[in-house]
Amino acid sequence: MGKNKLRRFAEINSFTNVIQPQSKHTLSPFQYKGCWGSDFFYNDHPIILEIGCGKGEYTIGLAKAFPGKNFIGIDIKGDRIWKGARQALDEGLHNAAFLRIQAEHIEQFFGEGEVSGIWLTFPDPQSKKVRAKKRLTSPGFLEKYRKILAPDSPIHLKTDNTGLFRYTLDLIGELGLFLREHSFDLYADEHVREEYVKSIQTYYELKFLKEGRPIHYLQFSLHEPTQG
Repeated sequence: MGKNKLRRFAEINSFTNVIQPQSKHTLSPFQYKGCWGSDFFYNDHPIILEIGCGKGEYTIGLAKAFPGKNFIGIDIKGDRIWKGARQALDEGLHNAAFLRIQAEHIEQFFGEGEVSGIWLTFPDPQSKKVRAKKRLTSPGFLEKYRKILAPDSPIHLKTDNTGLFRYTLDLIGELGLFLREHSFDLYADEHVREEYVKSIQTYYELKFLKEGRPIHYLQFSLHEPTQG
């Protein structure tokens, strides 16, 4: 392991905006489950997750754009989380935090209806059929999200992988989920209204755009929005 990575691991252990249950907190029962707002952020603002956040570009970008909401980036790689966490501390973003866990355990860390939205930004497409259950939009993961999402909460997917995009789009239809918006080529479509969908870009997104690869985007919810 390189010296730079070792330094980051040492630093992240002191970051107040990084929660590492395997080292600092009891895994079960988790102390903030159901009370992230009151006991961690000290407010009642909506909580949004970025699952597989990598370096946290979306977590940071959204925290800046929406100071009235709380954002939690989730990843198991501490050296990746370090960058976003460091930036949040340096810029005084008190509505941005990072949780270092495996995504498949997510329902152990959030209470029923505690989360108001989920972002999946360029997740591993798990292209091999035998690894389909590992996809962050697979039925198994959608059930985990259902346990923690408040009614009508959106799930966003940005990906350059056409296979994952089509797989998710087909699954939305098969399961009778509510498709809010989708684009096969996000930056060529003018109908995607939310500015932050295009203005916030991850490291990998910038890389893919330079290579001329179209970016796919989906927004859906597990239930049809309540009328009225």
